[in-house]
Amino acid sequence: MSSKVYFADMRAGARENLFAKIGRLMKEAGLASCLREGELVAVKVHFGEKGNHTFIRPIFIRRVVDEIKELGANPFLTDSSTLYPGQRKEAVSALACAIENGFAYSVVNAPLIMCDGLRGHTAQEVPVKGELLKKVSIGSEILEADALIAVSHFKCHELTGFGGTLKNLGMGCSSRTGKMQQHSTVAPKVAEKFCNGCGICLKSCAHAAVAIVEGRANIDAEACVGCSRCITACVQKAINIQWNESASLVMKKMVEYATGALSGKKGKSLFINFITQVSPACDCYGHADAPIVNDIGICASTDPVALDQACADLVNNARGNLDTALASGHEPGGDKFRGVHPEIDWEVQLEHGEKMGIGSRKYTLVKI
Repeated sequence: MSSKVYFADMRAGARENLFAKIGRLMKEAGLASCLREGELVAVKVHFGEKGNHTFIRPIFIRRVVDEIKELGANPFLTDSSTLYPGQRKEAVSALACAIENGFAYSVVNAPLIMCDGLRGHTAQEVPVKGELLKKVSIGSEILEADALIAVSHFKCHELTGFGGTLKNLGMGCSSRTGKMQQHSTVAPKVAEKFCNGCGICLKSCAHAAVAIVEGRANIDAEACVGCSRCITACVQKAINIQWNESASLVMKKMVEYATGALSGKKGKSLFINFITQVSPACDCYGHADAPIVNDIGICASTDPVALDQACADLVNNARGNLDTALASGHEPGGDKFRGVHPEIDWEVQLEHGEKMGIGSRKYTLVKI
């Protein structure tokens, strides 16, 4: 069955600016049918790492918020803590980073709430009928919200080929435990040259998996359950995830997590992708390289799989930019994602999304 994906290009003029166009796109895509007056609406965004500049502009997010408020609902912006040590590894630093990146209340007209709590562990287990997983750990505020609007920056990604709605739902709505489950099958590792044996990680572990041996932390892989609390607790940044999972399995787990994030949200979700500043890598980096194609537009749909498929097709059908990270596929129709990350079979996430029943790869593009 074909799903509708609504598309607005970047053209604007005196009669309709781009903000008004975003509002019209959301209306056409069915925002009103997803919300009821007084409902709490999670607007899942990416706050951007410090030093990055390709995340969606907060002034565009403001228009999304205003459209939700016009329907009498109560939106809040939300994101989750990162698994890697950095500016956004816990709520205090993450929210400070968000505000510094422009997501202040005075700009976006909505409060900021981390969906997974203070340290990334405020979550609930959700049963899924996955090929790899039977339960997933989703940030509590995503599940508690009455409705979910995921607003994603569509770009390349070094592990999944591209990152769009499916990644924003699967990775972005999971707890730290969930991110660990998606990325790794082994215990975190300790970089001895950074460890000073302070013991904070030992105190943070609820499973007695950490010990101080000869003045350095040591993790018992058999006792470790992969909760990743020690990674958060380590102020020396000496404990890190072992990125050992294959790209295809990460994508499948990610989609199964996306299924969990959408639990209880049937008919209560809308997805928006900004195909702008299509960078070669994730917005989690503290920098952003030149876009591989020119800005294309904004898409919206109630089907996350169809939306990501349509955006991938729009990027691939564009002419690639020279003198960028794009090494091949510059011609219209060329595979831009393999042109940047040739080893990644990015269709896996779309195929698995369809298999999991959260959407269809078949779509009809409706231009507004």
